Amino acid sequence: MLNIALPKGRLGEKVYAMFERAGFACPAIREENRRLYFENEALDLRYFWVKPSDVAIYVERGAADIGVAGKDILLEYRPDVYELLDLGVGRCRMCVAAPEGFTDDMTRTLRVATKFSNIASAYYTSLGRDIDVIPLNGSIELAPILGLSDVIVDIVETGTTLRENHLAVMETIVPISARLIANKASFVFRKTRIDELVRAVSREVQT
Repeated sequence: MLNIALPKGRLGEKVYAMFERAGFACPAIREENRRLYFENEALDLRYFWVKPSDVAIYVERGAADIGVAGKDILLEYRPDVYELLDLGVGRCRMCVAAPEGFTDDMTRTLRVATKFSNIASAYYTSLGRDIDVIPLNGSIELAPILGLSDVIVDIVETGTTLRENHLAVMETIVPISARLIANKASFVFRKTRIDELVRAVSREVQT
């Protein structure tokens, strides 16, 4: 079977709908249950739900032939996979945000709170700016408010949370969206099937 890892949640549901319209349906996935994997033997398909940040691991290690992961995950963890297609859903952006009116003091190290340490480090290295990365996993917006950091690097969708906490976007690092990825070995040995799926889903992206 072709094993497909989908991220749990609204993004995964949107992506599955695209696959379904493209001719890669698995009716069991629409049933009300708590199952994590679903098979369509007629089409030789197996879908399974995993935590969004884990999709790339399943694909990289071959438990899934293909999967869907955010560009943020691919940039942060740099999994050894092929990126096949921008699905055009889950659009947002990776940004630097700071308290309103913030001015960077270039004479001292910039304190950056983020859960995307690699993305933040690569971005500021490209600018030649010294930073102190403060790794956090939640409530990133609190860090500059409480003086833990000067700025944050985080995903911004609407910007509402930033505005409500008197923060503003200073720079956009990179646009983010969901990407179709493939295990490198699977892409070689199951290339015909994967190419068929990519072509069909590509048509859904363009509509």
